Amino acid sequence: MLGPVILAASRSDRMRRLVSAAPVTKQVVDRFIAGEDVDDVVPVIRELTERGLELTMDVVGEDITNPAQAAAARDAYLELIDRLKPLELGTRAEMSVKLSMFGQALDGGHELALANIRPVVEAAAEIGTTVTLDAEDHTTLDSMFAIHEELRKDFPQTGCVIQAYLFRTEADARRLAANGSRVRLVKGAYKEPGSVAYLDKHEIDRAYVRILRALMEGEGYPMIGSHDPRLIAIGQELAHQAGRKLDEYEFQMLYGIRTEEHLRLAAEGHRMRVYTAYGTDWYGYFMRRLAEKPANLRFFVRSMITKG
Repeated sequence: MLGPVILAASRSDRMRRLVSAAPVTKQVVDRFIAGEDVDDVVPVIRELTERGLELTMDVVGEDITNPAQAAAARDAYLELIDRLKPLELGTRAEMSVKLSMFGQALDGGHELALANIRPVVEAAAEIGTTVTLDAEDHTTLDSMFAIHEELRKDFPQTGCVIQAYLFRTEADARRLAANGSRVRLVKGAYKEPGSVAYLDKHEIDRAYVRILRALMEGEGYPMIGSHDPRLIAIGQELAHQAGRKLDEYEFQMLYGIRTEEHLRLAAEGHRMRVYTAYGTDWYGYFMRRLAEKPANLRFFVRSMITKG
């Protein structure tokens, strides 16, 4: 399987230099990354929302090595919120954050990440929107869930992400569904050992459906993070079985992937949110997109052969 190999490459400085230097890389990366700075993405936000879509914005960058970089990440999100304010989009444009970017992996990282993320959540609430905490590798999740719980004391709309391939996720989903959380369910895109995660695609898909059923039958707000047509159809059926209205759950897909499906779901009245990443430190995000789906890798390789 190529996925684990690509995920390993996402941590390689040598591969980072090689991929970044390839002449074709930028035009391929542009498929998944909406721009390098907030000036680039404001027109994208306007365009997508005018087409009936919603967004969750991600300022990419995970390789934080000191507190000053974590503070800079915080400030980048505060700048984004400042630019969103005059657009008056409310929850139609929310934010997704990785706590590693806020210093979670540094010494005292749990407290540092909480201190850095809180002003972002506060500022988001002031303009009528919210923040979702992205899931990263399994070693970070206890800290992420603890920060999520702490933030929800004052900002109950704060969301979090769970990953179907982890054994622990069914229990996490039942707990989160019971307390009314906003929860995005994804398959998972980090290299995990077989001691903590399903490695077989069919097992992951079955776990996804079990977990999604628990979320739909719970008290929270499920966010279906998938491009898989079969899982999207199952999600619609589970929502119907649970008696949920169209505004009581949503679909989420990545910017640049299955764009026509985004528009189709929105036209049918579904809430369809596009995960829209931007920034200059795109490498880790880009490599996970390649690892998630063979078609993405084929697209990249074909482009390097024909354009390189």
